[in-house]
Amino acid sequence: MCHVARGVFLSPGNRPGPRVGSSRRGKACGAGMGKKQKKEVEPSPKDAFNSLVIESKNVQTVVLMLDSPEDEVLLKACEAIYRFAEKGDENKMNLLALGAIPRLAKLMSHADKQIHMYATMAFGVMATNSEVRKSMRQLNFLPSIIACLAPDDDVVVHELATLCLASMSIDFTSKVEIYEKGGMGPLVHLLSSPDPDVQKNSIECISNLVKDYVCRVALNEMNGIFPVLNLLSSEYPVIQHLALQALITISSDAESRKALCQNDGHESLLQVLDAPELSDLHADTLHVLANCLEEAQNVTIIRDSGALEKFLLFVATSSLPEAQKHATNAITRSARNSETRHIFHQEGLEKVLVMLLGINNDAIKVAACEAVSVMSEDEASKEAFRTEEGIAHVVALLTSDNVEMEEAAALALANLTTANSSNASAVFEAEGVELLVKLLTAPGDGIVVNAAATITNLALQEPIRASIQNCGAMTAIVEPLKSSNTLVQSKAALVVASLACDANGRTELRNAGGLEPLVELLHSNNDEVRRNACWAVLVCGKDEPTTAELCKLGALEILQEISLSSSHRNSFSDAAVKRLLDHNAALKYALTGYLSSNDIITDGFYDPGRIKPGMKILPLEELSNQELNPHRPILLINAKRTEGHQMAGLAIEDKLSDAPSTSSNRLVSSKTYSRDKSSSKGKSRGKKEEEKPVQVKAEEEEKNKPWECPYDVLFDAYLSEITRNILPLPSTRGQIVALAMFVSEKMGGPLNKEKLHEFTWELHIADLKFELKSNIIPIGKIQKGIYYHRALLFKALADRIGISCSLVRGDYNRAWNEVKLIDQPSHDNPGLFIPPTIYILDLMYQVGNLMRTDSPDAAHYESYTGCKLTPCKCCK
Repeated sequence: MCHVARGVFLSPGNRPGPRVGSSRRGKACGAGMGKKQKKEVEPSPKDAFNSLVIESKNVQTVVLMLDSPEDEVLLKACEAIYRFAEKGDENKMNLLALGAIPRLAKLMSHADKQIHMYATMAFGVMATNSEVRKSMRQLNFLPSIIACLAPDDDVVVHELATLCLASMSIDFTSKVEIYEKGGMGPLVHLLSSPDPDVQKNSIECISNLVKDYVCRVALNEMNGIFPVLNLLSSEYPVIQHLALQALITISSDAESRKALCQNDGHESLLQVLDAPELSDLHADTLHVLANCLEEAQNVTIIRDSGALEKFLLFVATSSLPEAQKHATNAITRSARNSETRHIFHQEGLEKVLVMLLGINNDAIKVAACEAVSVMSEDEASKEAFRTEEGIAHVVALLTSDNVEMEEAAALALANLTTANSSNASAVFEAEGVELLVKLLTAPGDGIVVNAAATITNLALQEPIRASIQNCGAMTAIVEPLKSSNTLVQSKAALVVASLACDANGRTELRNAGGLEPLVELLHSNNDEVRRNACWAVLVCGKDEPTTAELCKLGALEILQEISLSSSHRNSFSDAAVKRLLDHNAALKYALTGYLSSNDIITDGFYDPGRIKPGMKILPLEELSNQELNPHRPILLINAKRTEGHQMAGLAIEDKLSDAPSTSSNRLVSSKTYSRDKSSSKGKSRGKKEEEKPVQVKAEEEEKNKPWECPYDVLFDAYLSEITRNILPLPSTRGQIVALAMFVSEKMGGPLNKEKLHEFTWELHIADLKFELKSNIIPIGKIQKGIYYHRALLFKALADRIGISCSLVRGDYNRAWNEVKLIDQPSHDNPGLFIPPTIYILDLMYQVGNLMRTDSPDAAHYESYTGCKLTPCKCCK
């Protein structure tokens, strides 16, 4: 008879197979010794079949014997099949092909205990083969197997039945069926079996079952966690290992974690950790303990028992990298709870994490960085990491070739430096600035996001900000601004906002081509990206060159659209619009119709008239290339000379300075200038043919010459005149009145309200446009001007000599200037402080008259047209 092997052989020592009794029944009859005596043999009944002893060596014959009605035949067949299947998978496949599975399934519920036992044993051995299991799932045999787990069944039946269930529980469908057929309870009961093979098979089956959430809940409800914990004290390592695997799965559920600690499970786990001879179990044990830490209530229980300190010490000093990684990851998950973070801080977790950062294992370092990131949400932990020199350890990881480590280290630094200037200084002192700037061009989006967040935190300190700029951060941030990842875009815009507060930063960004992608981000549909881009534009708009470039790229129009949208508008969009306009008086006046005393009109200012919000405002160069049109002219203020303008400007200045300040002098100067020009043409007429090649060359040079803003020589002369004659006046009021009279005189003098329509200013403007062959008219050229011409000239001249005034655009060609003056206190209260009064200045009728803004005269000046029909044709 061949040796019977059953289940798995557990040390210490292998045990022999089950003794199922002899296979023989009764004794064989034989002749006695000596002389045979005759005996009368009773004849057998005619319908009786004499017994037949069969010995078969054909497995197919034995399978057929499973259909026999005789118990003795069935017993021998089941025993033989059990021993045959035990020998290997090939035999199991042969039995499957011969149809043994459905026959054995029927015999498992046989009334004869011996037949029941061997059929169950054979079925259990067969179930270890995956192909056999597929066939088994088609049969309704599980109730019969589960019935074999009854306490009164033989231990050998328990062993093979649990082996069958352990094999079947690998498959999900069978797992669910075992639970639904009531197999969980008997399996939990058998965890306390005196037979180690039964314990091994039962815990293996339970370890598979609890991977399903419903089974975990059921195990917890039937108090099955405690029997599993008891298996940790087994003398068989395989049972301990399976118990830990089950506990790892069980502890993934919140309620099960609570039950685990309430059953003092952490004490049992720590006993395993305290046993050096069980080092092969330490990794799984740490995993279970770590899972338990995810519940704040469990952390308190473990801390109060003193187990938390031992656990953290083991994590820091363990020689098992995998265990350390699992434990650190679990600490990270647990530390997301503020109460747990506080407990960890009290237990000195920061010191443990700093130790882990120094271990020569990338996976552990990454896990430690992630834990540092989460713990940094607690201010006390931030301070602890700095004092334990943890920041220097994290900065050192930025030089790693491991992308995951770089990302985790940058995230840790971002969280450590958030709202903590001391930690930001520590990063700077650890020479982390240059490393972080380099990471802005790293291939991974996560690295770029975390590096950008850290740089934003560091840039809050001016000395560090200068160092960041010196490392070329503004050039490096251009590519992240072009990213398709919205998180990268958002963080990159914040970097620009943090660094562009310095002129050097803005210049570097502008030269690196960073303004264009920044403006593109204003189109983003992502609220955070759009908000941060508006913020960056707001900061960039602090100087005129950057503002001009932003406006050229269309930033102003986009921001206006954002401000008009109820869904896209944000706290920075309106401020960004205002900032851009503050550095471009021409755009501001065109869009808002108002320039305050702080809005200074400088050379190059032009007034294209009222522009509706959202409309693109063309630059002056493009406007100068347009064909003549009948629309309102563009008024230009420009006293900036180029080399070609020097001689003409000086000549006219000399003439105007020698002559009285009258309009006739200006006409004389203009005629003189024209006559000189005509005479020069006459002189050159005779040499025309000779100089033709030179002329062609000159025309080509003129064509290729870069565009220059037209120089207003007369306006430049006005500046010289008012500087000599009006600026020295002792009082502001006197300066205002004198300048008003000066402007009125240059623009046609005082007018009669009733005869305003006789003032042919429109014809004069049309003549100028025709003369200049341009829609742009320098303000000094206008000799007949009304409200908006005079108000603009007054503002432009007043700004040059320091007279504070505003410019307001009204309807129907109206515009006026507002000035602030402090009235003299009365004799009764000589020391009384009187706030400034705002006056509107009359430049049209009673020139120099100051009207309080709340007076009827001021209202009349702002709205009166002088025509019977309002608005009339001349005032549109």
